[in-house]
This record gives sequence, C-alpha cells and structure tokens, in this order.
Amino acid sequence: MKLIQQRLNENWQMHCPHEPAQPAVVPGTVYTDLLRNGNMEDPFWKDNEIHALPLMEKDYEYETCFDAEQELLASDKILLRFDGLDTIADIYLNQTHVGNAYNMHRIWEYDVTNILKETRNILKVVFHSPLKYIREAFAKCRTLGSEDAMDGFVHIRKAHCMFGWDWGAHLPDAGIFRQASLLGITSARLHSVYIRQEHKEEVTLFFDVQTERVFSKGRKKNAENSMVSKKNKFHLDENGDMERDSAQDSFHYVVEITAPDGTKWTYDDSPKEIHIKNPQLWWPNGYGSQPLYKVRVALYADGVIVDIWERSIGLRTLTMKTEKDEWGSGFAHEINGIQIFAMGADYIPEDHLLGRVTPERTRKLLEQCAAANYNAIRVWGGGCYPEDWFYDICDELGLIVWQDFMFACAVYELTPEFKENIRQEFIDNVKRLRHHPSLGLWCGNNEMEMFVEEGHHWVTKKTEVRDYILMYEQLIPEVLETYDPQTFYWPASPSSGGAFDEPNSPDRGDVHYWSVWHGNRPFSEYRKYFFRYASEFGFQSLPAKKTLETITDDPRDMNLFSYVMEKHQRQYGANGKIMNYLQQMYLYPSDFDTLIYASQLLQADAIRYGVEHFRRNRGRCMGAIVWQLNDCWPVISWSSIDYCGRWKALHYAEKRFFAPLLVSCQEEGMMTQEADMNREHFTFETSIRLNAANETRADQQVEIFWEVRNAKAEILRNGGTRQVHIPALTSVWLEKVMLTNLDVFSEYVSYGMKQDGTVISEGTVIFSYPKYFRYENPHLSYHLEGDEILVSAAAYAKGVEIQNEQEDFILSDNYFDMNGGEKRVKIISGEAKGVRLRSVYDIR
Repeated sequence: MKLIQQRLNENWQMHCPHEPAQPAVVPGTVYTDLLRNGNMEDPFWKDNEIHALPLMEKDYEYETCFDAEQELLASDKILLRFDGLDTIADIYLNQTHVGNAYNMHRIWEYDVTNILKETRNILKVVFHSPLKYIREAFAKCRTLGSEDAMDGFVHIRKAHCMFGWDWGAHLPDAGIFRQASLLGITSARLHSVYIRQEHKEEVTLFFDVQTERVFSKGRKKNAENSMVSKKNKFHLDENGDMERDSAQDSFHYVVEITAPDGTKWTYDDSPKEIHIKNPQLWWPNGYGSQPLYKVRVALYADGVIVDIWERSIGLRTLTMKTEKDEWGSGFAHEINGIQIFAMGADYIPEDHLLGRVTPERTRKLLEQCAAANYNAIRVWGGGCYPEDWFYDICDELGLIVWQDFMFACAVYELTPEFKENIRQEFIDNVKRLRHHPSLGLWCGNNEMEMFVEEGHHWVTKKTEVRDYILMYEQLIPEVLETYDPQTFYWPASPSSGGAFDEPNSPDRGDVHYWSVWHGNRPFSEYRKYFFRYASEFGFQSLPAKKTLETITDDPRDMNLFSYVMEKHQRQYGANGKIMNYLQQMYLYPSDFDTLIYASQLLQADAIRYGVEHFRRNRGRCMGAIVWQLNDCWPVISWSSIDYCGRWKALHYAEKRFFAPLLVSCQEEGMMTQEADMNREHFTFETSIRLNAANETRADQQVEIFWEVRNAKAEILRNGGTRQVHIPALTSVWLEKVMLTNLDVFSEYVSYGMKQDGTVISEGTVIFSYPKYFRYENPHLSYHLEGDEILVSAAAYAKGVEIQNEQEDFILSDNYFDMNGGEKRVKIISGEAKGVRLRSVYDIR
C-alpha cells in the first residue's frame, strides 16, 4: 500500500469568534474569503486599505467536517499536513489540540493517528491576529526594520511586505494559503531524496535517499531518518543507534528515469549511482534548450510500494564564478562551463492576497519574462518562497532563479526559539526546491549586510551584529552543507562575499545601485561604474490608465498629486521625483494620460541607459537584474509589468536591450555633460561610439550601419555599413566618430544591426535633451493586415506607442523609434479595437 493522500479542500467555513460563519475556500486567505462573501470592500480601491487593516486585529477560525477515506484509516501512521499556514495558528482535530504553527514559510505536520475518526471529523484552525502578535513582540523586544513596514514585523515569520513596503500596502492577510491534506503512511515514507550530479563525458547521478520509518499502530516504537542503502537495509532506533531491519521489514527503492524523448530506464536494488550516457544538457533561455528528465523513486517494503517521489530534473552544472581578475573579483553565472551575462528582473509576490495567485497567472507572467529575453529572475527576500509551480515553469522556460531566503531590510533577535524556527524553514524550502535545474543560487538576505555594516539606525544592539553573522554566515551554510551542498550560496544581496567586507563594492560580488533614482543623479551616472553584477537598480513610472481605473472612478483622482494617487505611491515623495526627472527629459505633459505615457518612456530610457552600458562592458560586468518585474497591487512603482498584467514601455525596452544580439550607442551630448545652458562658454562634445554585443554560444557575422538625419528623418550623412565579426559571448566596440557640426536641436543619429539582410537591432540618439529637440509632426497612421499593425510615419517619431481601447495589447514591439516610413508590428494578444498612436511629439 503506497502513501495515501486525502486532500482537505471542501466544506470549509470561516468566522471570527462569536460571529456567524461564512463559506471559505482552501487553499485561500481571510481577505479573499471576505471579499468573495461581500463582507469587505476591495482593499485596493481608493484608500480602502485603511479599512481593511483593522480586520486583521481579529482572530479567524477555519473549520471543516469530513469523513476519512477507508484506505487512509488502514495506514500505520496518519499525519495532518499543511503546506502553508499564515501564520500564528492553533490546530484542533475533533476538539483535540494537535499543535500550533508560527511560520508561513514552513511545512507543518501533526500526528493524528489516534485522533482521526471514520466519519464526521471536525478540523479547526484558529488564526490569531498578526497585528496583536507583532505589537506584543515589539513591546518586549524593540527590534527594527524598514520604516515602510509596521513596527514588529521582524518578529513574525510572515512575508515582510504584507506589513507595507515602498511599493506595498499594509495588508497582512492570513489563512490556509497552501494545500491541506491527510497523509497515510504504511511501514515508511520517503523523507528525503537528494540527487547530486557529476559531469564528465557522461553524467553521473548520485542518489541520497532517506526514509522515515513508522511502525504499526499497535507498536509504540517510532524511528525517523532511516537510511536505505544498496547493500544493507537499516534504520535508526529512538536513541539514534543503527539497527538492521529484520528480513520481514526489508526496504529498498527503485529508480525510473524518463528521458526527454520518452525513453525509460529502470534501476533496481537501491542504486547509489546512475550513469546517463549522451546527456541532453539544460540551458538558460537564449543559450540552448531546456530538456527535462523525469525521475521516479519508488520505496518498497516487503515487495510492496509504500511511497513514491517524482520530480523533473535538468542535467547541468550551475554555479557562480568569483575568481580574482584585473578589476577585482568576478561574479558570473557559469552554466555547463559557460559564463553568461544574467539578464532579468526582481520578482516580488504576485498579489497582496495570496489566494488570488494561480499557476495560470504565474505562467503568464513568467512567459512574458522569456518573451522579453530574460534568462534569470531574482526572488526577493521580503516576500515568501513561491509555489512549486513557479520553479517548474522557470525550469521549462530556462529562467535561472536567484533565490533569496526570506529576510529583508531588518535585523533579527536570534533567540533559541527563533533559531530553531528558521532552521526548519531553511530545511523545508531547501528540500522542496533543490532538484530544480533553474535554481541558480541561494542568497541569505536582502540588503542586511550593507545596512548592518554601515551601522544603520536599525541596529540598536551589538548582539544584532553578532546574530547577523550567526544567521547568514553560519546557520544557513550549515543547513546547505547538509541538504544542498552543490548549489552556490551567497550571504547577502548586495555582498562581496560576507564578513562586512565592502558589501556594495562595485568591483566584487553584486551591487544594488540607486544613485539614479534615490540619489537623484542623471541617467549618465550609470556610465561611471562597471559593476560586476547589478542585482538591483530601477526607476519608477505610472501604470496604464486602465489599471488606475481599477482603483478609482473619480476623474479628480487622476492627478499625480491627488490623495488617491499618493496612497498608491508608497515611496514618500516619489511622485515629485518622477516630475523632477521628467523635467530633465520632456516638455510638461498637458494632461494626465500624457503624463502616464511620458513617465513610462522616462523609465524605459533610464534602465536602457544602464543595461546597454553594462552589456557593452561584458566580461567585467556579468549581470543586469532590474528592479522590479511585477506589482502586488495597482501602484505607481518600479515594475515593468503592472498589477493587471499590462506591459509598460520598460518591458518592451527590455525585450530590445536583453536581445541576444544588440547594437547600442555610447554617445556624448547634453545628457552626458549635465548641461547648464546658462553657463558662459558652455560647450559639449557630440560623438558616437557603437558597440555590438553577442550573448549567444556561436560567433556571429553582422552588418552595422548609422546615419545622421534631420527631424524629417531625411539622411544628411551616411556613415556607411561595416561588416563586424562578434565572437560568441562577447561585445565588440567600433571606432568613435566625432560629429562636430551636428545641429543638436534638429539632427539626430539612427543606427542598426543587420543579419542576413534583416534589421535585428536598432536605435536612435538625440544629442540635446529630448525636450529641446525640434520634432516635426510625424502624422502617425496605421492600418491592419490580419494580426499585424502597419504603422506609418512622415517624419522622425520617437517612442511610438500603439495602444488599444483596453490598453491590454501585447505586441511584438512597442514604444519604438521610427525614422519615418513604415513598421510592421504583430499582435500577440489584445483586441485591435480603438487603436491609437502617439510619439514624443505629442508630449506638449
């Protein structure tokens, strides 16, 4: 009899003590149940967040009645399992208190063998107020963290951003947010399956299989972590001593491997090593395919299957290369012996209300990452460890996952209880995720080494510095050494390797760079730095107007400085910052809709300025991870895809500047000189230097061309065409060209890259601030040809936006520059109804 699972998804009700019950959905959350039943207002609408927060001052009880499956009742041991409880909970079965929970990041199991009945079992989960919990904990121990979050959030192992962040609301939801089930175990179950890989001419898989042994209900003895080996069958007794199984209790496992083409191999008698000949290697997006091998481990007791472990793996080596070099120390993903340039963004929870997150929604988001040429994604440490399906999809799409442990922008009190709590959290998640080929590295925390090293005001006691070292440089490495020694570990982001040794150094490790944006520096500031790996840098913009219409129906709110807009802007003063940067680039927008458009162009330009510079310096810089990918509610933020799934201009720009083959231009002009038009003798250089980047594993032959044009897009000077050979995984500089007689107010440069006669990368450069350029009216027009839009322009058109009535177009390209003429754009999704066009000419 194999392990039996009975899911507990039906007949749930939820209520506060002494209040009427209402239907509930499990998996789900309190807020989603209240909304579904019409018992709260949409917390995202206007300032309803204020009214939603007090709802979490209450306790909530979830209850269901169920009959136990007969097959389950015949098991030797029965466990009540919760894959996710958020967060402080007491669990009762048939009025017996079976245990409590106090960490949403853990898996919780309770022995209910002698409590479960055949019929009418009553299961109750009581969630205690997270707000009362953190207040009481903070009163006892004043441990600090981000001022954007509520006091005391560091004391509860719950997604930090639920208590507020500089892009998130104060919505600390609760509930049974992952699967609840009963597990019936007979004889034993698979406690752990860890597969290590060794790559030579063939791939060797090393199996470390551990079992948890149970005895029949009539026997008191119970042993865990029993080991299965090929030659000897044994288990640990209650004192941890090794005992051999008797003949009638013999265990062994059988491994079945299914290759990507469907070929199957079976290995009996508990194999410790399996050799894969002619292996098909797993590669990140853009470097090769993502073949997956299915592995099935079946545990047998006395010839009967008692448990099965099934996962998909990828055959690859994946680590970080950190060797010293002429610039300091490198920091690069090395996959199958090849160092790649990481391109992607930082991922935050997909919704404040976790009950709304589905596999379909996650797949759509991650597919849009692959569509924008991402090869990596960083799971930020202030949220929660994503669902299994997140990593399965990353495996399929070839997205390397930088996985933070869930600590961010705070210090922690490492009491014995907290230490044991987080240690088990690490074990649960490492065991859950370590088989994924997409798992690129584990990272201890977000920004804590940097802030502790700087003596940030969050640090109020020397013991907090001590505890930092114990948590991230001792405890986590010890867990990983036991449970996942093959995956690279990095103590923090940013870091230079730990020990508070210049954690945000530009010459070692990874960097969070915020002088552009937080520091109010111009975009050209990026070019002063040659980071080894930029894991955070970003710039804000507004989401689409249709997205903002989901939070208000009052036209008076459609103003950047209205109360509602500033309630949906969680970085204090940031709307003013957008306007400050906007005045450097564009004319004053005449209406709110134009402001949205201008802000998105501004965001795309800011990040393009950085990423193109980083890619031009490939080898020294080996990663550009943009802050941030997504939103968890409708908000003005750094995201490239807004909460409703609408692409901002940045996401289209990412598709272009993350393309495997890229031509970019390092220009000199007003933007790089920080022009002050009122200075006497003010002069500045006007020049271009083109660069061709090749982020593929094959040498490429391309044609590079450029022209000087006037505002009508007429060619005034043809720079000619040059054949350029770009070796694999390199970038190649072309010579610098001085443009001394160029009229910066009415002339610009267009440039591009062709391969096999087709333009595959292109751009334009203006040498004044864009707001000073004397654009001609491009008289944009379009017509439809099937699933394509043919756009026409009569002059130079910068930042051409194609939008439909619902603003939900996803196109093959958008927010692009046109040198007059025509451009054909494919409709990926969205209805071609109410199509409209505009360009920078219309910002006035």
